[in-house]
Parts: sequence; structure tokens; C-alpha cells
Amino acid sequence: MKKVLIVVAVLAVAVVAALYFVGSNLGGLVKKGIELAGPRITQAPVTVARVDLSPSSGTGAIHDFVVGNPDGYSAPSAVRLGQVKLEVDPASILSDKIHVKSIVVTDPRITLEGGPTDNNLKKLLANIDAFAAGEKSAPASSDSSKKKLQVDDFLLTGAQVDVKFSLLAGKSLTVSIPDIHLTNLGSGGDGITPGDLSKKVFGAIVEQVIPAVMAQVGKLGDLGKDLGKGAVNNAKGALDKAAGGVGDLFKKK
Repeated sequence: MKKVLIVVAVLAVAVVAALYFVGSNLGGLVKKGIELAGPRITQAPVTVARVDLSPSSGTGAIHDFVVGNPDGYSAPSAVRLGQVKLEVDPASILSDKIHVKSIVVTDPRITLEGGPTDNNLKKLLANIDAFAAGEKSAPASSDSSKKKLQVDDFLLTGAQVDVKFSLLAGKSLTVSIPDIHLTNLGSGGDGITPGDLSKKVFGAIVEQVIPAVMAQVGKLGDLGKDLGKGAVNNAKGALDKAAGGVGDLFKKK
């Protein structure tokens, strides 16, 4: 009986130690996870300066989240998120479905490089779409099919877009886009895969960026006309084709 009690005590200490280790290193584990999964999803560099996440409350922040540009583009980054506030259900962190209660992205900086129908954001969206399609065809036993997500509320506000179009001939152009608010992502069934979540969020961003930029470019007189009449529709059509239909991202599943 004494030996049994000793074993139980040792196991209890081991469990407490393991939980403490996970809790004290939770931010680092999330940071590592983002920097490992991000490049696979986007086929571009992804870095995070720091992640703070409380294991007891599930609240925290991701600092200086940067998505680099895909091959062929020279701007230092495509998307830079200065701070992302999030709230996670702590009990779900080690489960197969991580429940994120809210994500709030404030004042992100987006760079649109290239042209209205061929640009870095369109390329990233196509890369994300390809990754999401691969997730669906992966064997049920693969690692990519195990972890799912549920995001109750996603808000991106105060976004600014730096436009680097070759036809702008060096002119500087910065455009604001409307807030993006998405809800109930992966709320039903087993949740949503990281690829599909990225596709929905990034698709919503691109769908706002292109029309907003083209509206401002159209105010530049003859230079705006050179980009072609109806460029907004052409740009959206190209994005829909590249990403399997941006509009389809918002259909209820």
C-alpha cells in the first residue's frame, strides 16, 4: 500500500510539473507553432516577436506578427500586425479543437505590390487556397487533420494599405479599408482547419483591399485611367479565380 501511495504521489508531482511547464511556456509554444505553420500555409516568411498568453484566463496578445512576401516581390512584408489581442478557452489548448473566443487586430499595415490583377496579396491568397485544399485531401491519420479551430469573433480594424503599383510611377499612395468582422468560424462540428481559417480571414482582407485601392487610384487622373476601365471588377474576378472564389469563403457550412 505504501508503494502505491508513493507511485501516486510521484505521478501527481509529475502532472503538476508538466502543467506548470506548459503554462509558463505557453506563449513560447504558440509563437513556435505560428512560425512553423505560417510559412507552410502562406509559402512566405512568417515571424512573431513575442506571444503573451495567460494559462489561467486564456487572454493574451501576439506582438509584431509579420507575414512576408512570396517569391517575386520586393517589399519587406505583405502584412504587419503590430498587436493582436486574443482570448482562448484555456481548457481547449491541449485538445484537438482549440476554442478561440476572440481575436482583435488593431491598426495593421498591409502592402499591396504589383498591379490590380497580379499582386502579392493575390499570390498569398492562392498559396493559402492550395494549402487548404491539401488539408482536405490529407489522410485522416496525418498531423494536418488533427488540430482544428473555432473562432467565435474576429475583428480587424484601422487597417492601412501601402500601395506599390508599378504604374504609379513612384507616387506614394496609402489607403484605408473598412473594418472586417467575422463570426462563428468553425463553430459547428469538428471546427475549422488552420488553412481554411487563414483562407476565410485573408480572403476577406483581399476582398476589401482591391476595391478600396482602385477607388483611390481612379482619383489620380490620367494615371488612374491607364490602369484600365473596370479594373475593380477585373481584379475581383482574377482573385475569385485564383482562390477558388473569394465569395465562396463566406458561405455557411
